[in-house]
This record gives sequence, structure tokens and C-alpha cells, in this order.
Amino acid sequence: MVLVEGISDQIALETAAACLGRDLDAERVVVVPIGGAHAIGRFLARFGPLGTGLRLAGLCDLREEEIFRRGLDAAGVGSPRTRADMEHLGFYVCVDDLEDELIRAMGTADVEALFEAHGDLRAFRSFQTQPAWRGREPGAQLWRFLRSSSRRNLRYARLLVEATTRQNALPRPLDALLTAV
Repeated sequence: MVLVEGISDQIALETAAACLGRDLDAERVVVVPIGGAHAIGRFLARFGPLGTGLRLAGLCDLREEEIFRRGLDAAGVGSPRTRADMEHLGFYVCVDDLEDELIRAMGTADVEALFEAHGDLRAFRSFQTQPAWRGREPGAQLWRFLRSSSRRNLRYARLLVEATTRQNALPRPLDALLTAV
């Protein structure tokens, strides 16, 4: 069982697996969005060594790393003190989050090209002219634009992962997690 913070993470992980020719259902790997990092303790307690004893893995954002670390310890999964310890337990950290990983992996020009291919470049250009975002670093603008709509975030989770896989540039946390399960 792979525990991820939200639905966009689930979409990204399942898309990456499919792009790499993996059939997670056939491999009996289930990806579960837990509804935010603060739910990790409950899921680890229910399904980890003290619960059903399933083999667990997971993905979290940098801001939630400590929450995941405490949850792993409390649930008896392990006592990770470092990120390497977390990875040894099968839990990987995105810096800063998965969208940021995907934007950096593709590069801003390729993300903008993807927006253009899917009819969102005009909306992005309009977003860039908003006073709060005018003159900001392109990566930050792309990140905020993706996150400004849950529908957009979910759609681009799949599209960005497909593109990074085609470029052989899948972000390390996704790639390492899929290798681990």
C-alpha cells in the first residue's frame, strides 16, 4: 500500500507506473490518498505493523516530512531520523512538493508548451499579469497557476508526469518510490 497526501499525488504515481509499463493492480499495489499529511498517523496505525501489517510506502511534501517521520515512529513502522532513513522505510519526500518537482524536471519552457498544447497558455499569460504575480520567477508562477484550480491540478498531474516520462526526466521521488514497490 502506497500512502500519498492527495488525489493529484495518486494520479501522478499511477500515471508514472502506467507510463513505465507497470500494472499496479496486477502487482497488488494500491495507492491511497490519505486526505492530507496530518492523516498519516491514522493510516499507518491502521495498516502498518501494529495494524494489518501491510507493507507500506509513501510520498510526502517537504513541509510534511516531519509529520510523516513522527507518524512512522508512532505506528511502529520505524524511527527515521534522516531522509535516507525514511527512504529505507519506503517513504519519499518531494522538494518542495510534487508539482514543483515536475516543473523543475520539465523546465518552464516545456511546461508552458504543455499549457499551450492543452489550451491553457492564454489563461496562464493572463495570470502572469495579475499584480501579485507580475515579475515573479516563472517556476513560482507556474506552480501557483497549477494550484489555483483543483481541476487544473488534477489534470496536469497526469499530463506533467506523461511528459516527464517521455523526456526520461521523471522526478526522483516518484521514480524511487516506484522502484521501491
